[in-house]
Amino acid sequence: MEFLINLHDRFFAGVSKLLSPWFLPTAARFSFASILLLFFWNSGKTKIGDGIFSPSVGAYAQIFPKKLEAFGYDTSAMSGLDTLIVLLGTYAEFVLPALIAIGLLTRLASVGMIGFIVVMSVVDITGHDADASTIGQMFDRLPYGLILDQRMLWVFLLLVLIVKGAGPISADYLLRRFRK
Repeated sequence: MEFLINLHDRFFAGVSKLLSPWFLPTAARFSFASILLLFFWNSGKTKIGDGIFSPSVGAYAQIFPKKLEAFGYDTSAMSGLDTLIVLLGTYAEFVLPALIAIGLLTRLASVGMIGFIVVMSVVDITGHDADASTIGQMFDRLPYGLILDQRMLWVFLLLVLIVKGAGPISADYLLRRFRK
């Protein structure tokens, strides 16, 4: 039995030594880019109105659904602060995922994305009245909740990037190398 334990330990110590400096952050960024980059970009595109400084009605409806409804879907009744929040949220959906995908300011962009996901989840629950099955429940044996289950995995990928950085195949790595 001790032979098997030692064999196990040696094998996985070798695997860990081989993969640890580069694999986890690279895999996390690749997974984020392949799963979420276009998701956020397409969501951002729905928020652009006549120009990059003119949000669409859909932007307000996604971010301030109940307030916009209370104003009869008249975006001119929304405050300047509301418009600023909508614009910043729209830009974040383009900029933060792009930074993560190319590995530039990855840790900071990952923190920003986690904040974005938290706000997005709160708006989905309170503003769009997500039902219990959409919200999901932790430890319920069902992995289908779009908010708790799915977004927890998104946040986990981002936490890996916060802890490990972007890895050696990234703009962050290149900038660090040329700075020395």
